[in-house]
Amino acid sequence: MRAESPPVAKLNSMRLRFVLVLAWATIIFIASSFPNPPGASGNEWRYNLAHMVEYAILGALTVLALRAYRPNSRRFVIPAAAFTFAILYGMSDEFHQSFVPNRDANWLDVGFDALGAALGTGAVSLIRGIRAGRSIVQD
Repeated sequence: MRAESPPVAKLNSMRLRFVLVLAWATIIFIASSFPNPPGASGNEWRYNLAHMVEYAILGALTVLALRAYRPNSRRFVIPAAAFTFAILYGMSDEFHQSFVPNRDANWLDVGFDALGAALGTGAVSLIRGIRAGRSIVQD
């Protein structure tokens, strides 16, 4: 079997990263399609933590995908775009939940989504900056 040329391998890596973003967004959508079990409250800490973790992963995956798509972008642009995407997706997910029995749209959940997205995008950006041996605020 022939080894792939560098541009093809790079394109496949980029595609895989976007497929992972789409797959994770699909998992979030499916999970929010299930009605809450009776007696479950959205105000419990584990639901808030779940929102943060879900969107930290979405934000991190989105940074990695966008960085593969636009490797020469200024370092601030990619995390900002990934954060914006995650927040908009979180808002659309809350809207979706308003149609699911025993679920509702809650702006506090969007806040926890935003916090998670900020942590995920920030962590990936910080790690990439450290690995590259430069400050994140450079440019």
